[in-house]
Amino acid sequence: MTDILDELQWRGLVAQSTDESALRTALADGPITAYCGFDPTAPSLHFGNLVQLVLLRHLQRAGHRVICLVGGSTGLIGDPRPSAERVLKTKEQTAEWVANIRRQVEPFLGGDEANPAVFVNNLDWTAPMSALDFLRDVGKHFRVNQMVKKDAIAARLNSDEGISYTEFSYQLLQGLDYLQLYRDYGCTLQTGGNDQWGNLTAGSDLIHRVEGASVHLLTTPLLTDSSGEKFGKSAGNAIWLDPSMTSPYAFYQYWLNVEDASVVTLLKVFTDRGSEEIEDLKRQVQAEPWKRAAQRALAEDVTTLVHGQAATDAARAAAEALFGKGDLRALDGPTLRDAAAELPSGAVTVGMPLVDALVAVGLADSRNAARRTLGEGGASVNGAKVSDPDAVLGADDVLAGGVVVLRRGRKNLAAGLVEASPSA
Repeated sequence: MTDILDELQWRGLVAQSTDESALRTALADGPITAYCGFDPTAPSLHFGNLVQLVLLRHLQRAGHRVICLVGGSTGLIGDPRPSAERVLKTKEQTAEWVANIRRQVEPFLGGDEANPAVFVNNLDWTAPMSALDFLRDVGKHFRVNQMVKKDAIAARLNSDEGISYTEFSYQLLQGLDYLQLYRDYGCTLQTGGNDQWGNLTAGSDLIHRVEGASVHLLTTPLLTDSSGEKFGKSAGNAIWLDPSMTSPYAFYQYWLNVEDASVVTLLKVFTDRGSEEIEDLKRQVQAEPWKRAAQRALAEDVTTLVHGQAATDAARAAAEALFGKGDLRALDGPTLRDAAAELPSGAVTVGMPLVDALVAVGLADSRNAARRTLGEGGASVNGAKVSDPDAVLGADDVLAGGVVVLRRGRKNLAAGLVEASPSA
C-alpha cells in the first residue's frame, strides 16, 4: 500500500469522502487528528460500530491521532431516524450507557502507548452552554432550508408523525462537536457510517463558516449480503459487542456462518490479514467451500479482537465438541450454557426417561417416536450413543452449566437444561 487511504479503500472501508486528493495529501503529510462519535442509544455497541472502531485502529496504527467521542449530550437527544421519533432516555440511563461504551471502546484503541487515543464526552462542553449561547454561537450559522434537505429530516417531514424540534436540532449538536474538537485538538477528519453523511456535513460546514477552514469527512459503506440485507443481525437480533448481550459463542458462530459470497469482503474489513493471505483464503472458498477455511479465519480474528483469545478458544472448542470433534466434558459451564442457548432446548431433570427428554427438547414428536429412535440406535447423550428405550438421564449425564447435549441422527442437536442440580 502506498498510503493509508489506499489501504482503507482496498479494505472496502471508504464509501464517501470530501476532497479525496486533499485528504490523501493531508494523511500523507500527517499526522492528522481524526474522530468518530458513538451515541449511547443502547447499553452496548453493535456490529455497525465495530466498522468504525476498525477504521480508527487503522488510522491510529498509521501514526494518526484518534479521538473517540461518546455522546453524553447527543445521546440525550437522539439521532433522527427516518421512520419515527426516538423515545428519550433518562439522564441517569444515558450516563450509565456512556460509561459502558467507554469501557468497551478503550481496549480497541487504548493499547498504543506511543500514540494513545483520546476519549471525550460531548456533554462536557454542551452542558455548561446556555440555550441563548447555543442559539447565538451555533444556531445562527445553520440555514433551515438546507437542514430540511437532509434525508432523515425530509423523510420525517413528509410523514404523518413529523419531527420534533428536539430531533431537528441534533445536527447542530453534532456540528458543534466537530467545531469543539477542531478548536481543542486540531481535529480535521470525522468518520462515520455512510447513512450519517448529512449529520457529518453539518460539522464541516460549521467549521468552514466559523473558522474559515476546510476539514475532511470519510464514511464507511453499509455492509450487506448478496441479497441486499444488512449484516449485523442473527435470527432478527442485533449482534452486540457486550458478551452479556451476544455471547462470545454466538458471536463466533455468527461469523462462522457467513455466506461464501461475502466472506472475503468481511475479511478485508474486519481483520488485519494482508492481500496475499486473503487471496489464498479466497481461492480456498472457490476450490473447497465445504471446509469453510475463510469463515473460520474470520470468526477467529474478529472474536479475538472483540472478546480476546481465551473466549475464542472456548467458543471454538464448544463448536467442535458439539459436533463430535471434542470433549464436551472439558468445556466450562458458561461456554456450554451459551452454546446451549443457540440450540433448540427444553427443561429436563435427573431421572427423567430419555424418551421424555427427547420429546421435551423437540427431537421427537411423541414418546413412541422417541422409543423408535432409541431402539434404532439413532440417539446419543453427550456424544455417546444410547439404544435402550428405557434409559433415563443420570446425574453423571449433566455437564457443566446444567446442560445435557442430546442428538438424533447425525445433524439434529438439542440441549436439555437441567432444572435442578443433581445434588439438590
